[in-house]
Amino acid sequence: MTTTFLAKIITIEEFLKLGFIDESPAWEYINTEAIQKPMGGGKHSLLQKRLVAVIDTATSDYEAFPELRCSCGNRSVVPDIAVIDNNQIPLDESGDIISSGINFAPAWVIEILSPAQSQTKVTGNILHCIKHGTKLGWLLDPSERSILVYQPHSLPDLLIGTDILPVLEGVNLIITVEEVFAWLQRRK
Repeated sequence: MTTTFLAKIITIEEFLKLGFIDESPAWEYINTEAIQKPMGGGKHSLLQKRLVAVIDTATSDYEAFPELRCSCGNRSVVPDIAVIDNNQIPLDESGDIISSGINFAPAWVIEILSPAQSQTKVTGNILHCIKHGTKLGWLLDPSERSILVYQPHSLPDLLIGTDILPVLEGVNLIITVEEVFAWLQRRK
């Protein structure tokens, strides 16, 4: 699958006004280019679904959102999972969550590498979020059964097997890399 680019260079403000950017698969704005994300596939979808459920069950301080637009620092990305402090969830005048995404970096960003995706581009999105306030980033690589962990002011950690994954303070979750990827196994 090839990534689709918007030919004309536009500003982030122009990009955010485009009516199609949240159609599936979503579009992202990176370095003055509008780029459509590749479709994730079965492994991607299952990991995303399970992670959102596990994180939401493990905390009342944060909420995990799949495919939520996050715009900050002249970039607009749609992480596979954005975990947001409940006190930061933007609400409209009736108290409902707004439908346009967020204009800040989430506390925790999780990306699941798809076969058609560039690891460099996805890593760039995680690092951009970290530079703008994200406290924790995970990059899951299903083919390698590994997770790269990004945190401010430290080198990334490559975790595998029985390594325990770091989570945000206030998230009551102890999970290993192999437990995450075990969700992909189907027994007959």
